[in-house]
Amino acid sequence: MGYYLNSEDIADLYGRETRKPYFVDKTEFLSELFPLVEQEGSNISVTRARRFGKSMMASMLGAFFCKSVDANHIFTNLKISAYPDYKKHLNQHNVIYVDFSKAPRDCDSYDQYIRYFEEGMAVDLREAYPDVIHRSGDTIGSMLRNITRKYRGERYILIFDEWDYIFHRSYFTDADRGRFTAFLGDLTKGRAYVALAYITGVLPIKKYSASDTMNHFDEYNMANSDRFSEYFGFTGAEVDELYQRYQFNCANPVLTRRELADWYDGYQRDGGDSMYNPNSVVSALTRNQITDYWPKAGEYDELKDYVLDDTDGVRDAIILLAAGESVQADVSEYATTASTLKYRDQILSVMTVYGYLNYYNGCVRIPNRELQIEFDKIIRTEPRFSYMRELEKESSRILEATYRGDVDTISEVLTFVHNSESPLKSYNDEAELSGSVKLAYLAARNKYDIQREDQAGIGYVDYIFYPRDRSDDGIIIELKVDASSETALQQIKDKKYVLKFRGKLGEPPKTTGSIVLVGIGYYKKDKEHRCRIEVLDSF
Repeated sequence: MGYYLNSEDIADLYGRETRKPYFVDKTEFLSELFPLVEQEGSNISVTRARRFGKSMMASMLGAFFCKSVDANHIFTNLKISAYPDYKKHLNQHNVIYVDFSKAPRDCDSYDQYIRYFEEGMAVDLREAYPDVIHRSGDTIGSMLRNITRKYRGERYILIFDEWDYIFHRSYFTDADRGRFTAFLGDLTKGRAYVALAYITGVLPIKKYSASDTMNHFDEYNMANSDRFSEYFGFTGAEVDELYQRYQFNCANPVLTRRELADWYDGYQRDGGDSMYNPNSVVSALTRNQITDYWPKAGEYDELKDYVLDDTDGVRDAIILLAAGESVQADVSEYATTASTLKYRDQILSVMTVYGYLNYYNGCVRIPNRELQIEFDKIIRTEPRFSYMRELEKESSRILEATYRGDVDTISEVLTFVHNSESPLKSYNDEAELSGSVKLAYLAARNKYDIQREDQAGIGYVDYIFYPRDRSDDGIIIELKVDASSETALQQIKDKKYVLKFRGKLGEPPKTTGSIVLVGIGYYKKDKEHRCRIEVLDSF
């Protein structure tokens, strides 16, 4: 047993996690790796935003495969134990596990950084194979090759966590990063001793390495690779189960299930299913408090600078995102490095990689309230977003006017938003009215869960405002271009949109207050907004 080779520490760390009250069993991930281990030579990279369970999954792999421990007591009651190859692989493999974020103290150079890991792995190999490793100075790859020559069946599972650590530290140069990816490539590419190489981190490995250095890895990221996605982040069903545990465990539970969804859900898999931020869910349940648990990391300030400098017009996209709109973006090809961001889509791509945005079906958006707070901080504190602060004042006016039935004020604010210097100038005709309404009701985000084109009754309503406090009024808005506000209002009634507030069978209604019906007609020729309102006191 060594520090990196067949370390017992990994099983201890993962074992602790399984005993925590809000542990979620993701061990079925192992069953998908069994065939890869058996065919040997597989290389996979799983990249996700911070706090999405990457390190826990890496430690799970180490605890399960590592031959120096008996981890049956950890896994015997978990899902993986039901699989036929469970015993075949449990603690039957050599594992080299390295967390590259565990840098030496006071590290300030690449040579010091990489020497720390190389020397540690070399010590482990010399102790485990004294009859093969006789001298110092050999590379780790050459040591493993020599061991494999003598012990021809000897294979290794390489688990490298936080592979991209050096990309987040300013004292490493681009040349250092190139040397590091070359080191990883040399260690894993086409090597007979590799049963499986598993690398995880935030940054997509192929886009942050030389063109051929790491191209042997099959990469699975959050934006456009659905395989393995269910193992990183929490599904709605898993959060349902955690919430039941919370209600049983907590002496005074104050959180609602709806709050958890509103604050921490919203990351869509490539297949469309939604995922929760696992760290934030567990933190909220453990502390019995809904708040912003998003990790504050250095890239936040770097990305903020690009936004404030309005690189390639990205500020308009941020305004629309902050208003709750989706923005078209090409994130299929990620930016190369954070130091060379020149284009709008590059910036939005990096925001997606870091988890600030969700990408699905060609568009990015802010996934939930937790991330909405991060964007609001920029808008409310930076002078270059003074337009948005003025807009928020007008937005408060239109919301109060909606409650009062003041159609003149509603029309006035909509006209101000639509005609002002705003990102709407880049919208096409079909989206302009919808975008102006969303911006005009910016202040409503704090009181409502605003859904666009949500199925309701026998059709799709343009906007429906679900109050977070059920005693508040609900709001339905229907928009028409070159048609009357009366026509828009009548559609709300004809298609029975109000039924959406009843909720699902067995659930309480989504509002106990009144329901405000708002019909808006916009005429392109004279750029006038006309509004009509009715209030329903009951369903």
